[in-house]
Amino acid sequence: MAIVINGSGTVTGISVGGLPDGIVDAGTLATNSVDSAELIDGAIDAAHLASGVGDTGLTSQQVFTSSGTWTKPTGINKIKVYVTGGGGGGAGASYYRNITGGGGQAGGTAIKLIDVSSVSSVTVTVGAAGTAGAVVQYDSGAAGGTGGTSSFGSYCSATGGTTGTCYESQLPTVGTASGGDINITGGAGNRAYWMYSVPHTGSQYRSGGDGGSSFFGGSGGPASPSGSANNNAGYGAGGGGGWNDGSASSKAGSAGGGGIVVVEEYK
Repeated sequence: MAIVINGSGTVTGISVGGLPDGIVDAGTLATNSVDSAELIDGAIDAAHLASGVGDTGLTSQQVFTSSGTWTKPTGINKIKVYVTGGGGGGAGASYYRNITGGGGQAGGTAIKLIDVSSVSSVTVTVGAAGTAGAVVQYDSGAAGGTGGTSSFGSYCSATGGTTGTCYESQLPTVGTASGGDINITGGAGNRAYWMYSVPHTGSQYRSGGDGGSSFFGGSGGPASPSGSANNNAGYGAGGGGGWNDGSASSKAGSAGGGGIVVVEEYK
């Protein structure tokens, strides 16, 4: 039977089985003659698409909590990286100075979209967590450690936060970022934020400060009379500060959260 297209555009002469393979190709159709409005649901499925057509978007990710090498999976053309520096450690108490420990500062975060069509691998550096500050009698030793710098090759990097405020460290510094499409500064840790008295004794106690929050996680909580500073800072967040009761039973700060690098992979 002949195939007839009449003046109204109606096609007759096509059997239920449709057209044989190869009868209609790109050269047969006018430009824009078929769009999504012309196709019913299910008319074209994945089995009838050329290899790779429709196979785009986020397909996988790699997460680094320690330094290593990112190796590009087959078919990946673009990546989006999140690079966060380590959090600073919470400071400990200087109990004869009657100074509590401030919360550590959070690391910065860089976010960047990168074309890796001609890249096979990239060196990844993950910044270490800042160590906790100790309880000291007078001055030296109460400061915690500074978080390490994280980076994704030479594309972008983020510095770690410093320790919290204490007798040794009066001007702590939050982490910063560079090279990203978005560069986020880490959150600042708190100084001592309350003071209270024990009833009928007149004794004064001081609690340490919360650590600063990072892009990825909440901060470490401060020490209190009932327990040490919470060693639960999220990735890149600052550690909690130490508690001071004016004696050697005062408490130390807690470590900051380690850095992290997350690589989202797109076809």
